[in-house]
Amino acid sequence: MHTTDERQSELSKAATSSPTAKYTAAIALELAGSPESATGAVANSEVALPAPSAKISIAENTKYAVKTLIIGGIAGCTAKTVVAPLDRVKILFQTHNARFVKYAGTHFGLFRAGAAIYSEYGVRGLFQGHSMQLARIFPYAAIKFMSYEQLKMLLGRHVGDKHLRNFLAGSMCGVISVAASYPLDMIRVRMAYITPTGGVPAERVRSVAKMIYREPAYRFGLFNFFRGFPVSLMGIIPYGGVSFLTHEYFTSLARSRFAHVAARPADEQPAKGRRRKQRELKGWAEFVAGGVSGVFAQTASYPFELVRRRMQIAGVHDPTRKASAVKAIREVWSTGGLRGFFVGLTIGYVKVVPMFAVSFYTYEKLKMLFDLE
Repeated sequence: MHTTDERQSELSKAATSSPTAKYTAAIALELAGSPESATGAVANSEVALPAPSAKISIAENTKYAVKTLIIGGIAGCTAKTVVAPLDRVKILFQTHNARFVKYAGTHFGLFRAGAAIYSEYGVRGLFQGHSMQLARIFPYAAIKFMSYEQLKMLLGRHVGDKHLRNFLAGSMCGVISVAASYPLDMIRVRMAYITPTGGVPAERVRSVAKMIYREPAYRFGLFNFFRGFPVSLMGIIPYGGVSFLTHEYFTSLARSRFAHVAARPADEQPAKGRRRKQRELKGWAEFVAGGVSGVFAQTASYPFELVRRRMQIAGVHDPTRKASAVKAIREVWSTGGLRGFFVGLTIGYVKVVPMFAVSFYTYEKLKMLFDLE
């Protein structure tokens, strides 16, 4: 019986024997969940690895990036659709909407607010702004998952600790995806915040975008679409980093420590000859890992999110008012103290747990379908 150190030593020796073996061992150490599976990956590498050609390597990586881009967008849209009504109520609570703030902090306030929206506006009221949400979330989630996979591979060459690598990759991919989709999020939040009265129809995307652009708070109208952007960047660092770090940690833990209950039986594992070598988890294990990662991520970043929402809707009441993080923080503190920064957090958990669970579950299952490691 070989020890862990002996197996790692064998892989190290293999990596120095030839360029091909070195490449093989590196991939094995990177992709395998344990020394045993790493040894198996080296032994079966002739099936899984392409020819050592730079052109093929670039082509394969491009295909991988495109596939993760597409399935990441699909996973994000699926998850957001599941929690769209909760998201609407949460935004109304976060932004202290005068018509719905009375439900915040009360028993069953989430459901009472949802029922009030439904009784007055119907199902469409619960999904107000969702079309804009989908338009935003597809590029956001697509870029997030694709850039995470690419950054994880890139950082793997320079960062030895895998937990630090996953946190950094998650934080960086979050910054990239938020920067690429923030104006769409600004429009979506405004649409979700506005509550029509007297039979007036809900604002459409084009009219809301024009309203934001024409607000005189900033000299250049495009700047209005980035209200709260600096605060958003501050919040996405713990949000993205913690979410991917905890998800990777719990899925790895399920495969290594609780494989007898969390992993799929051996006869249901991927067939030989497939690139995807890691052991597949049962559906419930994927859901739990995703949901728990959402709890940690939401807790770490919620105050930043609340301040950002306040800044995004600042122009609704006073178009000349510039978005200020300091003013938003003071307002939250004056109305609710420290607890004010966590208004709607319970709803956040109710929304985030299923959203992360569905998002990561869908992403991992689509990766398995497309045979992606």
